[in-house]
Amino acid sequence: MSTTEPVPSAAESQGGESGPAGKKLRPGRTNATKQRLFEASMELIGERGAAGVTVDEIAAAAGVSKGTVYYNFGSKSDLIAQLLRHGVDIMLVRLQDVRGNSNDPLESMTNMVGQAMEFMDDYPSFARLWVSENWRTPGEWSAVFAELRAELLAVVGSAVESVAAGYKVDESIARGSLEAAIFGAIFVVGLDRQTYNPERTREQSVAAVMTIMHGYVIK
Repeated sequence: MSTTEPVPSAAESQGGESGPAGKKLRPGRTNATKQRLFEASMELIGERGAAGVTVDEIAAAAGVSKGTVYYNFGSKSDLIAQLLRHGVDIMLVRLQDVRGNSNDPLESMTNMVGQAMEFMDDYPSFARLWVSENWRTPGEWSAVFAELRAELLAVVGSAVESVAAGYKVDESIARGSLEAAIFGAIFVVGLDRQTYNPERTREQSVAAVMTIMHGYVIK
């Protein structure tokens, strides 16, 4: 039986879809082939690291031909770069979805941190790849990570700005350092719970990250 999968049509590439188990994807940015490749590659990379995984293995795990991978992505390096983009797109749409759910900016940020933790529960291997490769210099995907990090930090920064507009805050704290602290804590606390302390609840992890923001607000 042939494993060759047809290249998605333009209509399929433009339509929004949901991944396995109802995982939310960004409308107009994803397709079924990319989602399968994302799931498969993150699982393999989580086990052996990006360098230890071949295109053949990713294609086989995703149920597509190696030719389909090369046709759509060009190379393994480009595949990983685009799948990093795909993962961040999923995370961004989740964060944006909950931003307007509360008139209280602190509660809104709590909801965003909760969504980030949920994303890492759904895709733990992506979080491990992010932490292991993001600060590697020089790194094969340094430019990609820098771009994606800036996009995620912009969302965190916008939420911090909303808190500063609604509450009296400690202006002596550098805004950039605060955003980086929150951003880093989300990944570190989330991965620590998954790896070493699975008995901790997501709510406990969210509360731990939010202590940073509560320290920023002057009571």
